[in-house]
Amino acid sequence: MTKSCYRCKIMIGNLKNTIILSSGEKELHITMEHIRQYLCDVKEAVRNQRYRLDRNTKRQDNINLFLDYVIDEAKVKEIILRLTENDFSEILQNKHKGYEHEQLYVFGKDVVLLERNGIEQTTVSLYIKFNKLDNGFLIVISFHKQKRPLTYYFK
Repeated sequence: MTKSCYRCKIMIGNLKNTIILSSGEKELHITMEHIRQYLCDVKEAVRNQRYRLDRNTKRQDNINLFLDYVIDEAKVKEIILRLTENDFSEILQNKHKGYEHEQLYVFGKDVVLLERNGIEQTTVSLYIKFNKLDNGFLIVISFHKQKRPLTYYFK
């Protein structure tokens, strides 16, 4: 089974929960332990306030989450700290010029949020994309409602 993403292919191996990411001539073997360690680094950055959530004009979907639901930075932090390797979806190559060497990790999480202009709590499926820089700083590129369902490779 293959899945295309920005000029790379992810082939799913059933043995020992391994994902093989093939991009050009480069091949990486991604295990649950790799994702567990990645999340450990992500959570350390969040706990140490070495992260930022992009909420600018290029990230309108992120802004819309805060407009549509009662959510704040503390709730974002709580959600990130609750992520597990089972929430992992895929790895994408950064497609922005000059940053092609970066890998972006995608996770999904179902959370219950209160509608901002209503009285209903609803389950929202989130799309969360990280860019962990070499210096340990974390950029939360995407933190918004999913536009389409994600595939979770370790579930």
